[in-house]
Amino acid sequence: MPTENTAYAAALAAATADETLETLGETGAAWLGEYSQVHMNVFGTPLRVMDHGQGTRVWDVDGNEYLDFLAGIAVNSVGYAHPKWVKAVADQAAKVAHVSNYFATEPQIRLAARLVELAGAPEGSHVYFGNSGAEGNEAAIKLAKLYGRTLPGATPSMGGKPARIIALSHGFHGRTLGALSATWKPAIRKAFEPLVPNIEFVEASDTAALRDAFAQTGPGRYGKGPVAAVIMELIQGEAGVRPLGADYVKAARALCDEHGALLIIDEVQTGMGRTGSWFAFQREDLSGGITPDIVTFAKGVAGGFPMGGMIAFGAELSALFTPGSHGSTFAGNPLAASAALATIDIIDNEDLVANAEARGTQLRDGILACGNPLFASVRGRGLLDAVQLTHPCAHAAMAWALEHGLIVNAVAPDALRMAPPLNVTAEEVDEAVAVLARIPDDLPND
Repeated sequence: MPTENTAYAAALAAATADETLETLGETGAAWLGEYSQVHMNVFGTPLRVMDHGQGTRVWDVDGNEYLDFLAGIAVNSVGYAHPKWVKAVADQAAKVAHVSNYFATEPQIRLAARLVELAGAPEGSHVYFGNSGAEGNEAAIKLAKLYGRTLPGATPSMGGKPARIIALSHGFHGRTLGALSATWKPAIRKAFEPLVPNIEFVEASDTAALRDAFAQTGPGRYGKGPVAAVIMELIQGEAGVRPLGADYVKAARALCDEHGALLIIDEVQTGMGRTGSWFAFQREDLSGGITPDIVTFAKGVAGGFPMGGMIAFGAELSALFTPGSHGSTFAGNPLAASAALATIDIIDNEDLVANAEARGTQLRDGILACGNPLFASVRGRGLLDAVQLTHPCAHAAMAWALEHGLIVNAVAPDALRMAPPLNVTAEEVDEAVAVLARIPDDLPND
């Protein structure tokens, strides 16, 4: 970490003296014009048209260079074009990229075993592969619904009531129909209602509200079916990188144990070393030391190649999925599995979990010390962090940073999210802090 503000004061002075803005150029503008004609408008207008990357840096089609402190939203774990990752993907593509799930491949089997090991899951645990975080959460929801059918009082044909799944306010689990049903944000839910039934929301970090939801189980006109599962992120990423709190997570685990419900931990954004441990639930200060029943993963697991899935803890729960109960054409294909194995090996061999912890501490300390009056506070774990702003100008702040060569994300109107590659260096963290320190504090509100 920088010993004093002087660690990046020199970079600040030099940058101000001879500054070139990384603005949208003619080539990028032309491509964006074509983009708007052929691509569904689900993401809005892209900020730039990117061309290539190396390490923690990426260049657009006009040759502008950016220090990437978003990493494809916590996806590019080992940065851009890591030679070992490139070789693993190229070698596997030359061998076999895809076979149907009528067949297995060695990379698929090796990856499943490695994930079970990294999660510390008990003997008999199994992995389901998908292609994204939403698909991993869809699988977890389906498995929870099957589990719910085994609970007393959850068989409608015998006078019971359907089991429920409890999700949290401000939680985000994906945009496909099942995952969206467990995603709180009304703005992205409302147009698609009615969604999957028997998924309810309680206020995040409110133990009394969660206890009350469990207490609503019972017979009669006003009683509800039993709770099959509670699904949560230990750090609510899309809510502004907000940890739930270890005490709350411990209380949720205890309530699930008391009532025979599953605890599903969504590690799509927090997993694979991002928070300074392989999985966030392995951090005492995030989980209180609990063990989940299901963990979902995606984003950083394959270093930029589409990959996601879930780990079911234990043989009994895993056995609820039987042939035909779930599946995906591309799930666990050997190309994706090889990309994931290479990513995990790089993280392991280069000690990037520890680097995430060290660089994250450096980043948060640097932001707190930089003296920018726009910054009220900073929060996060490892390399999943957010700066709380003193007024809601996050999009303007993000745009200013981009023009000055730094990619961050306006995750909320009053917060900037940072999730750089896990192999970011101390010098690059100082460089990023130097840019953040210069963001004007009088930017207009979003």
